[in-house]
Amino acid sequence: MTAYEPVIGLEIHAELQTKSKIFCGCSAAYAQAPAANTLICPVCTALPGAMPVVNQKAVEQAILVGLALNCTINPLNQFARKNYFYPDLPKGYQISQYDLPVASNGWLDILADSAPQRVRIRRAHLEEDTAKLFHQGQHALVDYNRAGVPLLEIVSEPDMHSLEAVLAYANAIRDILRYLGVNSGDMEKGVLRFEANVSVRPESGRGEGPSPLRTRTEIKNLNSFRALGRSCAFEIERQIRLYEDGHEVVQETLGWDDVKEVTLSQRGKEEAHDYRYFPEPDLPPIEVSPVWVEQIKSRLPELPDARCRRFTSGFGLTAKEAALLTSEKALADYFENAVSLSRSPAKIIYNWISGEFLRHVNESALDLDTLPIPPGHLAGLVDMVTDKVINENSAKVVLKEIFATGQSPKAIVEAKNLAQVSDRAYLEQVVAQILSDNPKELASYLAGKETVFQWLMGQVARATRGKADPQITRELLLQSLSKMNVD
Repeated sequence: MTAYEPVIGLEIHAELQTKSKIFCGCSAAYAQAPAANTLICPVCTALPGAMPVVNQKAVEQAILVGLALNCTINPLNQFARKNYFYPDLPKGYQISQYDLPVASNGWLDILADSAPQRVRIRRAHLEEDTAKLFHQGQHALVDYNRAGVPLLEIVSEPDMHSLEAVLAYANAIRDILRYLGVNSGDMEKGVLRFEANVSVRPESGRGEGPSPLRTRTEIKNLNSFRALGRSCAFEIERQIRLYEDGHEVVQETLGWDDVKEVTLSQRGKEEAHDYRYFPEPDLPPIEVSPVWVEQIKSRLPELPDARCRRFTSGFGLTAKEAALLTSEKALADYFENAVSLSRSPAKIIYNWISGEFLRHVNESALDLDTLPIPPGHLAGLVDMVTDKVINENSAKVVLKEIFATGQSPKAIVEAKNLAQVSDRAYLEQVVAQILSDNPKELASYLAGKETVFQWLMGQVARATRGKADPQITRELLLQSLSKMNVD
């Protein structure tokens, strides 16, 4: 059987977070609309004589994304009419960009298949979103609240050759959009959608150049990473089977059935000329001056990749640990704030955040952007453990109480009397009593059953209600057992 290499490019459609739509003053917050067709006007419903006006904020956000993706910002960009008929297009065409997009010729570095890879970005262009269709029996209902919401379409070159690379690239784009504050990344609400262009070709032999590209198919409207990964995997296998059986792949647009987990043919794949692009006559070209670009560039935050490198070099985290924190800007901010307020090493702060802290966040379904737990509370809790005021088991109890009540760790420790016991004389008495009360277990340990030691440690913890300093307890217990071995 021939070995095949997938060749995949992605088109990512991201709704921009502007207050109004891209060509009119209607609110873009269609998800909060009181009812269908309430956030509409003659422009976004395409009534005769209505004239569009470009939303400057949408253009600025598109330029910001282009800069973050290492693109060239084109000094002149122009809107065009993309002609195709579909019931959710009120005008019978879509105002988009084609020859002169906002940004082009960029790139994004990712880590996939245990190696750094560069994905080239062909273009990032603005367009208007469509209306939404609702099907009831034999009828289709149209809600125009979403029509005209600004979309940024980011088109990659077909540079990805594995599912890991596709998912790494898609996740990286989502993270960047969230860091820039131009998209929420909430895929369940449809604000970020993927379209995958998939083909396969025979793998090249050693020393040979890549095989020519073959016929591709396009999988439309994928609204989750799970759907993206599974649809691409299915399509790769389907195309390989076709070639192995002596058939050809037909260029077409496919849908993804999330229940049956198969791709389904929707229509023949259109090429650019099928859309009959021509300049939008109602909108003048947009001139983007170097001064304007520099003003927007000054608003670029530290992006995930740069922040990840800083966390590894500055805080001693591994690349995997830093990637976990920087995948969410709010989480990375929380970590840095907690580190700045703590006397403990950053790695210990990371261990608490990645473990117990995120567990409580997930169980409580809390939003990282609006966490009710100040970073100072976590820093104070970790410092109490570092300073041996409380032990780790007590700290877990305190953290749970912090999430439940919002109280400071100090107040909770005092109220629940959780301060760690480090008095050696007292702990010597407890250890002696535990050994005296458990002669059978003591004999087993002295006979060579070393696992009994942890049981004895647990008995001391139980006798002190979990407040015994584990390090001192261990030391005293080992000393007592060592004397008995000698005797």
